[in-house]
Amino acid sequence: MRILLVGAGGVGSAFVSIVARRDFFESIVVADYDRSRAEKAATGDDRFSAAQVDASSAESVTALCREHAITHVMNAVDPVFDMPVFEGAFAAGADYLDMAMSLSRPHPETPYEKTGVKLGDEQFAVAAEWEAAGRLALVGIGVEPGLSDVFARYAADHDFAEIDELGTRDGANLVVTDDDGNEIFAPSFSMWTTIEECLNPPVIWAVNESGQGEWHTTAPFSEPEVFDFPEGIGPVECVNVEHEEVLLMPRWVDCKRATFKYGLGDEFITILKVLHTLGLDRTEKVRVKGVEVSPRDVVAAVLPDPATVGPRMTGKTCAGLWVTGKGKDGQPRSTYYYHVVDNAWTMREYGHQCVVWQTAINPVIALELLARGTWNGTGVLGPEAFDAVPFLDLLTEYGSPWGRREMSA
Repeated sequence: MRILLVGAGGVGSAFVSIVARRDFFESIVVADYDRSRAEKAATGDDRFSAAQVDASSAESVTALCREHAITHVMNAVDPVFDMPVFEGAFAAGADYLDMAMSLSRPHPETPYEKTGVKLGDEQFAVAAEWEAAGRLALVGIGVEPGLSDVFARYAADHDFAEIDELGTRDGANLVVTDDDGNEIFAPSFSMWTTIEECLNPPVIWAVNESGQGEWHTTAPFSEPEVFDFPEGIGPVECVNVEHEEVLLMPRWVDCKRATFKYGLGDEFITILKVLHTLGLDRTEKVRVKGVEVSPRDVVAAVLPDPATVGPRMTGKTCAGLWVTGKGKDGQPRSTYYYHVVDNAWTMREYGHQCVVWQTAINPVIALELLARGTWNGTGVLGPEAFDAVPFLDLLTEYGSPWGRREMSA
């Protein structure tokens, strides 16, 4: 296996630190628009090399794949670049993995009722071409989407006879402080991506009165609920957010409803609403003193780099899936499958903050399963299309076990 890693930011660098401890691959080319950042991430192991790449150019990705005889492209850049990297991998004859999916576009007339272009639609539109070519595009294999999708497969195969709802619920008690110990606003993940998913209309899957499943949208931050997260995180208010799990799970797992809710907190929601009101969430460029800039790019640039906040961060992050329905015994069942990561542990063991580390470990595990032949397939597939047990076993082997908590049915 010869891997091209596109993106050497927080998640890409964490990916390198995790995969360096494994032996399932021959080589990895770490590529970034900023070659110096790629060189920094690729140090310390002669299986790694660095290169410059333009992720907005499919031709740039294809050329790099051909130069290094790449077999698998790992996309670790913002999802705005998904399609060029996806198309570049296909043109080069390589398999492809990403941790998100192609971007959505809200319905032009009723954005809070009907879906427009959904997350992943552009990729699923060419699934037949990938299948005919014998190539695999494994989409949505970060932590979210990714791990909760694996949990959905596990729940359907091993614990539930009927599933009412697949409810992804993510929360944390992370705190970032400045040099004087004062708590500051510093997102632990890409602000560009956070704005995209939090301000777009959230998507919900539900079976209608005629028994047919369909996707519809709602307003951002709708249907708030308090969810009690495990391992000391505690109660966090969660709200509807647009996310890929809802677009992936119903394709492979039978359910009556699929949702994604994220514990953002009042301060974060207020900031996002203000950004939207001021137009600072826009991606279209505006002219400022003779220079064209994207307002969202400016917001992302002035905030702390998520890759650098680890030393000033404390707390834990939790990704998980709340499944309700009937168990294999026919009785009502309510189970939360989860993965909690402590920032102190990831900083001590890997030198990366917990959110980017938790995101990066999942594609490493997926690549190892593909290298072993344990997972295989063609076309455009989500994590739900594969056996969950080998994945969860490897997650534990990597030193970061998952958990399961029975809830009141």
